[in-house]
Amino acid sequence: MSADRPGKGLGKGLQALLGEAARPANEAGAPSRGGVREIEIGRIWPNPNQPRQQFSDESLDELANSISQRGVLQPILLRPNGEDYQIIAGERRWRAAHRAGLHTIPAIVREIDESTTAELALIENVQREDLNAIEEAEGYRQLIQRHGHTQEDIGRIVHKSRSHVANLLRLLDLPEFVKQSLLRGDLSMGHARAVATAPSPEELAREIVAKGLSVRQAEARAKKARAPEAPAKERVVDPDLAALERQLGDMLGLKVQVVHKGQGGTVTLHYSNLDQLDMVCQRLSGEPI
Repeated sequence: MSADRPGKGLGKGLQALLGEAARPANEAGAPSRGGVREIEIGRIWPNPNQPRQQFSDESLDELANSISQRGVLQPILLRPNGEDYQIIAGERRWRAAHRAGLHTIPAIVREIDESTTAELALIENVQREDLNAIEEAEGYRQLIQRHGHTQEDIGRIVHKSRSHVANLLRLLDLPEFVKQSLLRGDLSMGHARAVATAPSPEELAREIVAKGLSVRQAEARAKKARAPEAPAKERVVDPDLAALERQLGDMLGLKVQVVHKGQGGTVTLHYSNLDQLDMVCQRLSGEPI
């Protein structure tokens, strides 16, 4: 959170921890248990697994100027790390305070495990809209791979839908050039969705960056690049199977094709976008939609 403007809702876990900033020091001048204390900036280290990797120099300079004039208004959150401390939340404030020439910074120190640290760092950044889409997706992947969370767990942690989490995680499968372009801000999320549907995502991404294409233009090029579907052959469908196809199609909101041979057969569902596929997966897994 910047020193001169309030952030969005922090989530109960982080809000509860930072809420301790209001606790007064005791008469001897030492911090109250879990309260705010001044920590030497040189003893504080960033979290190597911090989701946010991009820090604008211009934005840091603005915050550093504000801190020089008014100080750090919101303490950062730390956890012990040997003889030093590791940042849980507030790395931007710490960087700006260092630029402002401060020797100490107000902080709350808590004993927090690595899994909770990862969750709180993600909550702070996601709910304050500080993260790039790729950084947010990488944060989700860390929670899944390192701490065993499911997509549904993450959705509850950051107050997002499971489909939002799933769609962001798909961005990590894009070519490296596309991901780096998203990180730099050369591509928007709208561009990324269009690129993901193209036969050659990197080729389209390079064209978008070089020509400054709009999202609509990118979508049109992706659609044009996709190979046209072969004309469907005439099907002779049993009336009972045709009725079953219509019934299933009405239930799922998708085109359904049933092919029956002997004692078995196949049921094919046709979807036109990732949201429809996500909806089918939720229905099949019994998750609420």
